[in-house]
Amino acid sequence: MMNSQEIEKLLTDHGVRPTANRIVVAQAMSRHDGSYSLSELEDEIGTIDKSGIFRTLALFKEHHLVHTLESSEGTRYELCLSHNDEHDDDTHVHFYCERCMKTFCLPALAIPPVDLPQGYVMATVNYVVKGLCPACSGKL
Repeated sequence: MMNSQEIEKLLTDHGVRPTANRIVVAQAMSRHDGSYSLSELEDEIGTIDKSGIFRTLALFKEHHLVHTLESSEGTRYELCLSHNDEHDDDTHVHFYCERCMKTFCLPALAIPPVDLPQGYVMATVNYVVKGLCPACSGKL
């Protein structure tokens, strides 16, 4: 978990003014490795309503402070530790366990390059591997 000073620096480095709500949302997201749904964040925080959290996440996404994953359960948000607000240099593979339904970050695995045909312009890449996590496969 990041402390308040680290969160404020992360926000400032991404061009986001560190307000109380923004600090609370970023701090909640830093507590665990992995991604959150909007509902999970609302449950975790408890003091900010869903629309306030959603507005904060939209701002964070605009400044490359979170990235989104589209999964079978909807949109999930993950704190992005990229080093600037112009592009996301923290892209990595994610793993979705089909038994426990958790999404895991695999930061050591970079997303392979994608060479698109001429005329296509890439905005984001969502790379999710599905299967069983070590706990569910019994291989801990």
